Amino acid sequence: MQILPYLYIVSGAALWGLIGVFVRNLPGFGPMQIVACRAWITAFILALFLLATDRKLLKIRLRDCWCFVGTGIFSIVFFNYCYFTTIRLCSLSAAAILLYTAPSFVTLLSLLLFHEKLTRRKLSALVLAFAGCALVSGVGQSSLQISPIGILSGLGSGFGYALYSIFAKYALERYHSITVTTYTFLFACIGVLPFAGLDEFPRLLADSPGSVWYLLALGLFSSAIPYLLYTRGLKQVPAGKASIMASIEPVVATLAGIFLFHEPATAAGLLGVAAVFASLIVLNLPNRYKLPSD
Repeated sequence: MQILPYLYIVSGAALWGLIGVFVRNLPGFGPMQIVACRAWITAFILALFLLATDRKLLKIRLRDCWCFVGTGIFSIVFFNYCYFTTIRLCSLSAAAILLYTAPSFVTLLSLLLFHEKLTRRKLSALVLAFAGCALVSGVGQSSLQISPIGILSGLGSGFGYALYSIFAKYALERYHSITVTTYTFLFACIGVLPFAGLDEFPRLLADSPGSVWYLLALGLFSSAIPYLLYTRGLKQVPAGKASIMASIEPVVATLAGIFLFHEPATAAGLLGVAAVFASLIVLNLPNRYKLPSD
C-alpha cells in the first residue's frame, strides 16, 4: 500500500482543523465574510502560482465546468451556508454532529456512483469516526438544541461537505489536482458574492488592520494547502475512505483548543479523539488483518 496519498488526506484534514486558530483572531467578521475571504485569497494564491509556474494547468474545457460548480458552489459555498445556518438554529454540538454525517453521504454516493465496496472494515471505521466526532463535539455535556429546520440545514451541511469528494473525483479524471483546487475556489468566489457583504470590508479592515495577516494565513494554511493535499490524495484513495480519514479534523481542532487556548480537556473529548484514531487504524489495517466480508 502506498502511504503517501493517505498522508496527504490526513495532513490536509489536520490543517482544516486549525481553522479556528485563525478565525478567533478575526473580530467583527461574519461567517460568510470569512468564507468569502478564504475563497478569494485561496483562488488568488493558486492562480498566481500557476501563472508563474505552469499556465497550461489553467486550461479547462467549458463542458467540464459542471465539476467545479459542484466542488466550488454546491460544496464549499453551500455547505458553509448550511453549516452556519445550523449553528444559528441549534447548539454547536448538534451542528458539528450533523456536519459529520458527511462520511456517510460520501460512502453511500461512492457505492452508487463509483461502485466502491461497503466492506465491514469501512463500516466499522465509519461508526467509530462518527462516534468519535460526536464525543469530541460534546455530546452528553450539554443538551442538544435541535429544530426541524436546523436538522435539515445540518444534514445539508453534511451533504454539501460530502459533495467535494464526489465532484473532485470526476474532475481528477481529467485534470491535475492543483487545477481542480484552483477552479474550485474560483467558482466559489462567484458563488459566495451574494452573501459576502462587500460594503462591510473597508470598515472591518480599518477597525482591525492585523486581520489581514490572519486572513492570509487562513487562505494559505487552512484552505490552499489542505485542499491541495486532500485533492492530491483523493486521486489515489477511494472517496469513501478519504472522507472517513478526514474525521481527524475535529480531533486537531480539539487539541488546538486544549493546547493553544487552554480549553478544558474532558474525558468524553479524549475518548472521542481515541475513537477517531481507532477508525483510522481499522481503515488502514494491512490486508492480513482483513475482517470477515472485507
